[in-house]
Amino acid sequence: MRWGGSRGILMLLLFLLAGALIGGLLGDLLAQVSLAGIMPYLVKQYVLIDVSNIRLNLYILTLDFGIRFAPNLLSIIGIFIAAWLFRRW
Repeated sequence: MRWGGSRGILMLLLFLLAGALIGGLLGDLLAQVSLAGIMPYLVKQYVLIDVSNIRLNLYILTLDFGIRFAPNLLSIIGIFIAAWLFRRW
């Protein structure tokens, strides 16, 4: 079963992930450049989800779980651009 017409939900998630990655990489690259004005707000990471490492000891196997979601403003802009491109494409 496909959602979203002929393109499907998987293609939408792929577009959004690519937009977030490209925006995040661009933000990391621009963080090295010392520009005044709005640039510090674009490259600052905003922590939305931060779950510390959770250790699960099964006596023969130890598993560590953790997740951190801290996008910068450019990665969020990249997600919106990717969604716009998905709708136009």
